[in-house]
Amino acid sequence: MNIDFSKNTDGLIPAIIQDSETKTVLMLGFMNAEAYQKTVDTKKVTFYSRTKQRLWTKGEESGNFLNLIDIKNDCDNDTLLIQVKPEGPTCHKGTDTCWADENKVDYGFISDLENTIQLRRENADSEKSYVASLFKLGMNKIAQKVGEEAIEVVIEAKDDNDDLFLSESADLLFHYLILLQAKGFKLNDVVEVLKSRQK
Repeated sequence: MNIDFSKNTDGLIPAIIQDSETKTVLMLGFMNAEAYQKTVDTKKVTFYSRTKQRLWTKGEESGNFLNLIDIKNDCDNDTLLIQVKPEGPTCHKGTDTCWADENKVDYGFISDLENTIQLRRENADSEKSYVASLFKLGMNKIAQKVGEEAIEVVIEAKDDNDDLFLSESADLLFHYLILLQAKGFKLNDVVEVLKSRQK
């Protein structure tokens, strides 16, 4: 890997630390050539501390190490993206990240939709909210809706109307997310099962 440590007069380049699984950005540190090499050799992320004026392995005092998974160099060869498996919180203040964000899997819109379903289940009026009304009707009705939507997806898959197929697929996914929560799960629980089957 061709890393240009000479771009800055202090020989330091930024190192962005990202959880290899959740893709959450955990922190930003700086590395010189020696810190980079120690990171590669030990598989524990090591920075050059500008305040301590020395090499500093994250976790050397707290035990919250950043275990190296992968390193990528950017297009200008002067910024590193380091993917890690963290042991414990990353920030010295005890939070998962240095921005106080929770380090959890986020599926973007799907995660937002799961949160909306949960809020409607817990807080919405069942006469005004379709989601709340399904939860009020109970497991049998929710499971029945998933079955109905699955059949409609199969029917539309045999036809040539892509819009209807996608619409029914969206209905199926939506109702499946409701069913998961009714059973006490979320999509990530299913993803973990799929990952456990990966060879």
